[in-house]
Amino acid sequence: MLQILFRSVDYWIVEKPAGMSFHAESEELGVMQSLTASYPEQTFYPVHRLDKMTSGLLIVACHASAAAEFGKMFENHEMEKRYLALSAKKPKKKQGTIVGGMVPSRRGQWKLTQDKENLAITQFFSISFQRFRVFIVRPLTGKTHQIRVTLKSLGSPILGDIRYSGEEADRGYLHAYSLRFNWQGEVKSYLSFPAYGEHFSSELSDFVATQFDESVLKWPSKK
Repeated sequence: MLQILFRSVDYWIVEKPAGMSFHAESEELGVMQSLTASYPEQTFYPVHRLDKMTSGLLIVACHASAAAEFGKMFENHEMEKRYLALSAKKPKKKQGTIVGGMVPSRRGQWKLTQDKENLAITQFFSISFQRFRVFIVRPLTGKTHQIRVTLKSLGSPILGDIRYSGEEADRGYLHAYSLRFNWQGEVKSYLSFPAYGEHFSSELSDFVATQFDESVLKWPSKK
């Protein structure tokens, strides 16, 4: 079920649960169909999406001009997004920027190449927590399966992401927890830590808020 975290005349912020598709699959409602069914008086325009296994924050526009404005933001990489991920395996390096071309692979997968076509740029920090590796990920592009492929390339596939060699779990442990953007001259910031998952806990959320405070993280400059 979708949670509505913020409403305005221009856009809503919703939280998608893990396991819900963006568009309808078979008899299951997707994000947009669920919103339309629950709020038939409101028109919604999609401006970005999350994978089925990924939970977290989504923006939906409420009119065409807002959708166009958000489209420009995403195209110009003016939308600051942060993701939280868990892996059962230690990465090849603790932090950095991963750059590569995204190309289709076998069985519906994608893979990174040395080419520049369909370029994906992903920045990350990681730290140990209990028996897992915690990742804070900042995607500078928005390619299909980008974060999932990037973490697999580091030797740390996402916990529960079976498609990309992650260990089995009760869910895929990838959550879009932060959105930040400028809207009509005002900075908007939305934050929501995951509430569902055997290994997503309040202790983990507190740990992330402390260890990955945005005021102290030194992200590389955008190129």
